[in-house]
Amino acid sequence: MKKDKVVISLGGSLIVPNGGIDVTFLKKFNDFIRKQLAHNHGRQFFIVTGGGATTRHYQDAAQNVTGHELVPEDLDWLGIHATRLNAHLVRTIFRDLAHPYILKHYEIIRKVTESVVVASGWKPGWSTDFCSAMICEDYNVKTVINLSNIDMVYDSDPRHNPDARPIKKITWDKFRKIVGDKWVPGMNLPFDPIASKKAQELGLMVVILKGDNFENLEHYFAGREFVGTVIEG
Repeated sequence: MKKDKVVISLGGSLIVPNGGIDVTFLKKFNDFIRKQLAHNHGRQFFIVTGGGATTRHYQDAAQNVTGHELVPEDLDWLGIHATRLNAHLVRTIFRDLAHPYILKHYEIIRKVTESVVVASGWKPGWSTDFCSAMICEDYNVKTVINLSNIDMVYDSDPRHNPDARPIKKITWDKFRKIVGDKWVPGMNLPFDPIASKKAQELGLMVVILKGDNFENLEHYFAGREFVGTVIEG
């Protein structure tokens, strides 16, 4: 049976916000994925985990000890290992369903048949959003579902601009004008610049959704109206 492949870029801020590991979210996410699989036996989830607050804690600690800014490569490696720790946590949760190895070297294309496949960061210069795009390229998937702590993309930062307007649908050209074209370790954007360039080259659609709004996620997967931003074209 040909599987319906779903790539999820799971924001680390959902797994490890500043208060520590969000067990409540992980329980709900676990239930949600299992429910989706129960209703659609041919579905296969690729879940790419971000680093969350663990990344920032390690980066801040290293900079505090050394007393100077770290080089971008070291900042990225700390983030990559945080994503791998989170990936092992998620794979452990889905152990009975998951592929036994974390996808973390994207020059290797594994044959994966399990219902859940967990992936992490790869190497400096690329975020887990980029890794999600790589999985789409390797396994012939055309959509990335980006789950984060925002409900939609806005035309400016709503934390600083009360007049920021939500965007329901946007082209890659317009979106890339918002996010720019340079990767900075630890940057916090709906979908990072390097990943956006790759996604546009591959003709991907990216759907930005609030990861802890499970009712809205149900609407999306059921093909009903949902709150979020679609980037394509």
